[in-house]
Amino acid sequence: MSLNVSASLIQQAEADRIDLNAFVDSIRESLPYAWGIAEKLAHSIHQEGMEWDSYAVAPPSEQARGQLLRMMGGDAIRSAVESHFDVKLAFQNCHKLAAFRRDRLDSKAYREFVSIKSQILNQTREMRDC
Repeated sequence: MSLNVSASLIQQAEADRIDLNAFVDSIRESLPYAWGIAEKLAHSIHQEGMEWDSYAVAPPSEQARGQLLRMMGGDAIRSAVESHFDVKLAFQNCHKLAAFRRDRLDSKAYREFVSIKSQILNQTREMRDC
């Protein structure tokens, strides 16, 4: 299961009336490790004025790694997190996560991070088995 959702949120989905804030709360509570990384990256961008920031520390456990994979692998989850933090998230190798300012997606840094070349060059031994 990707998220722990309340009966109320399930009822909202069944009625096609989802409270986005409730969905975001579900993500925050279900995926605290992944949420914390996204929050840290967004803080770097919005509070410290960085154009982009990345986090490439191996997760402390397989459970934490799974959280990161679920957050980035689920389009709706990733989109809600991006919207909440007003960033564009990019992902490599099961634990290298970056956040970019949405108004800078034409930047060299973003294009390089999401390029095939970068993906290939980031296939290190430490990141291969994830």
